[in-house]
Amino acid sequence: MTEPAYVAVDWGTSSFRLWLLDAEDNVLAERRSGEGMTTAAKTGFAPVLDSHLAAIQAPASLPVIICGMAGARQGWVEAGYVDVPARLSAVLGGAVAVDAEGRDIRILPGIAQRSMDAPDVMRGEETQLLGAIGTGASGERLVCMPGTHSKWVTVSGDRVTGFASFMTGEVFDVLSKQSILSHAVAGADSFDGTHPAFRAAVEMAARRPQMFTNLIFTCRSGQLLHGLDATAASARLSGILIGTEIAGGLSLSGEGAKVHLVASGRLKGLYEAALEAAGFTFETIDADDAVRAGLSMAAQSLFFSDARTSA
Repeated sequence: MTEPAYVAVDWGTSSFRLWLLDAEDNVLAERRSGEGMTTAAKTGFAPVLDSHLAAIQAPASLPVIICGMAGARQGWVEAGYVDVPARLSAVLGGAVAVDAEGRDIRILPGIAQRSMDAPDVMRGEETQLLGAIGTGASGERLVCMPGTHSKWVTVSGDRVTGFASFMTGEVFDVLSKQSILSHAVAGADSFDGTHPAFRAAVEMAARRPQMFTNLIFTCRSGQLLHGLDATAASARLSGILIGTEIAGGLSLSGEGAKVHLVASGRLKGLYEAALEAAGFTFETIDADDAVRAGLSMAAQSLFFSDARTSA
């Protein structure tokens, strides 16, 4: 049986993902829960981690590498930021140790953009970038990482040169629950990127992002005047938000830029359909694979590089 070598953790605001891996980065066990930073800040980060380590019977000597909100100011231990322009390898050098008896635990830093005009931060996405791009890449890239707060990142070689966050997921949640649009989307069923209302809204918003607040109102007026059903209204709202985001993200790069989409699950399908509807070329990298690959690179560098060098 393969021996475990280390534990990798992606600790988000509302989610927790843990993998037990061997020396060749093969997954031996996996844990997922809703015990993100919001929950762990109340119950304690160490108890949450210890409960999952016990569940997979991880030996007490195994090191743990963590990315995400556990390193935020309100997290377990503040890991700080690496400033843009930033080489992805600098993220590895900025790892912070947690004072944990008998176990080597490191938390990776985020990346900060300290521009007065466009201040921005990411935490967790830098590890996805590390896994998706690596430390020896070349060429120019425009990377889209969908989420509650989507990130669009410009990368030159293995250097992050700039990025912008878009509150697309959070704005959808707020508008659909706490605005007049809640009446339009009440009782909506789930939809995917093939829904005609979604695709039409993406195209419209990508062409006219300056009309954003007008466009979102049409989710309500379209229902009142043209019988738009709740699911179509919800799909329309999602398409307008994502289409506007795409227009903003693409403004960071030159026309005709190929988008590198780092996504998984339902968001992967929605953003692939949106980019296609907006007429842009893209390639997709699975977000779960990317973050695990980034954590693996960090673990190999931080925990095992000396041993491999001496060997």
